[in-house]
Amino acid sequence: MRATRAPVAAVALLVCGAAPVAHAADGAWSLAPAGSARPSLYAEGAPGAVLEDQVSVTNRSAEPRTVTLRGAGPDGMEQWFAFARRKVTVPPRTRADVPFTVAVPKGAAPGDRSGAVVARGGGRDARVSLRLRVAGPALAALTVERVRLDADAGRITYELVNRGNTVLVPRVAVRADGVFGELLDRAPHRVPARVAPGSRVALSEPWPGVPSFDVVDVRVTATAAGGVRAEGSASARLVPWPAAAGAGAGAVAAAVAGWFAVRHVVRRRRRDARPPEAETAETAEAAAAEAAEREPVATGTGDKP
Repeated sequence: MRATRAPVAAVALLVCGAAPVAHAADGAWSLAPAGSARPSLYAEGAPGAVLEDQVSVTNRSAEPRTVTLRGAGPDGMEQWFAFARRKVTVPPRTRADVPFTVAVPKGAAPGDRSGAVVARGGGRDARVSLRLRVAGPALAALTVERVRLDADAGRITYELVNRGNTVLVPRVAVRADGVFGELLDRAPHRVPARVAPGSRVALSEPWPGVPSFDVVDVRVTATAAGGVRAEGSASARLVPWPAAAGAGAGAVAAAVAGWFAVRHVVRRRRRDARPPEAETAETAEAAAAEAAEREPVATGTGDKP
């Protein structure tokens, strides 16, 4: 996609045989980037730039086809699109190349955005994705929020929130500790998510070996390109109440209280055994995480946190 400030050109009608293959809405017509067989559209420019490209509507049927074009995207991005003609009638066995522009607002924040050109005709939609990069300083930032241990389902749930302006592909490590030590230590691994700027993604980690009686501390650590590192944690007291009900409320309460007391002593001994520099580093890291949580959400693609 190239920058321009000229008016959008007229629709060009070409022979159908030269059309690229892409995004069929049905057997009769399709939508694709114009020119070479590109799978999608890409644009890059500074705030205030006007970028132009073309899409092709191909009619392979023996009857004329009329489609309506529009732009799509989050946070009002659909208003950045302008088409040479929004409603296009394509003759039989013909391709129409339709120019369009994307006007990046002057106040747009730098970063990546995901949009699309959408065509509707015959009761169906076809779309070509558009990746737009607004030039400017890149900021990679991520937080791990709403960590929770779901013992009944045997999983740890959490949310990743992109607080920067670049798309992040995170790796996640998961650790769980009980009263007497480590219960789970899962090495960093890719998660099935690309977290767009400003978006919140809910994920989970299976843990079939959740203990039935323990006090568990869970920590989820996320890393990504750009020096991103964030942590989120949660604690859970796991007590098998239905199984313990027959033992009497007093006995169960005494057992639970004793268990928590042991946990407190073990934790205190671990803390006392750590060198002072380790505690100082931990305190600084906790303060940095707290400060990151107070940062405002950056404008970007996806659902707002």
